[in-house]
Amino acid sequence: MATFPVINMEKLQGEERGATMELIKDACENWGFFELLNHCIPAELMDEVERLTKAHYKKCMEERFKKSDLASKVLNGEAAETDVKDMDWESTFFLRHLPVSNMAEVPDLSDEYRATMKEFVAKLEKQAEELLDLLCENLGLEKGYLKKAFCGTKGPTFGTKVSNYPPCPKPDLVKGLRAHTDAGGIILLFQDDKVSGLQLLKDGEWVDVPPLRHSIVVNIGDQLEVITNGRYKSVMHRVVAQTDGNRMSLASFYNPGSDAVIYPAPELLEKEAALEESQVYPKFVFEDYMKLYAGQKFEAKEPRFEAMKAVNLGPIATA
Repeated sequence: MATFPVINMEKLQGEERGATMELIKDACENWGFFELLNHCIPAELMDEVERLTKAHYKKCMEERFKKSDLASKVLNGEAAETDVKDMDWESTFFLRHLPVSNMAEVPDLSDEYRATMKEFVAKLEKQAEELLDLLCENLGLEKGYLKKAFCGTKGPTFGTKVSNYPPCPKPDLVKGLRAHTDAGGIILLFQDDKVSGLQLLKDGEWVDVPPLRHSIVVNIGDQLEVITNGRYKSVMHRVVAQTDGNRMSLASFYNPGSDAVIYPAPELLEKEAALEESQVYPKFVFEDYMKLYAGQKFEAKEPRFEAMKAVNLGPIATA
């Protein structure tokens, strides 16, 4: 099997730009995932985020997780398969950044953690927007098209799911996080570089996403699959629970605004032969998709796309 795609962002500045853009294109079309090195987020800032995230889990969340129904049953050897089939071995909280931040309202965060996360997500937002323009370039779309497609009336939505995956004595019984595709746009993940667990489904096999120090893992969400009319694909991925080590994961979701209307880019449709036959993706309001996704996250994405076709918001203008 081909090697998991790792993109050195520094090479976009020199003679290797063309080859690097091809690597990004191949990753989007054939993997749905890739990993960034030498991106715009300083290593020292990432180290601080990791230190504070792990300290916060230890101080504020570890005991709470151990006392949860799932953890107490598994840790005490009382869990049966029926007890855990709809549950994930993870401890999480969510930070919203755009359109309005909730950072000040989230309890138990130290002032240092809030300030560090604010700096971190500002860099991530910049990186996400740079990536969207690189995708535009590869797709032959005008610069800024994807960001504009995400905007709606209030701009994009952007938030971070902070997760810890504690050691699990029964990794054969319960998943860290069950298999799913991500509903949104483009996802930037800062994952633990010592404890693995993230896997993606490629060609019918589960492939490890390598934990590389100071890297950012990027994956394509369902909305980019729709906007590219299937040229780029969101892919199933999961987290496998581990018996040793606590895996940290900060997944930041750069998504459309709630009222953004999502549909295949007309310019891409124009380029495709047999337009009426080739247009297979729907037109819908992102919030409506999210309502459907909430109940179907761990199921295949194709029925969600089919359900959205029934909404029928009218034709996509290509002239």
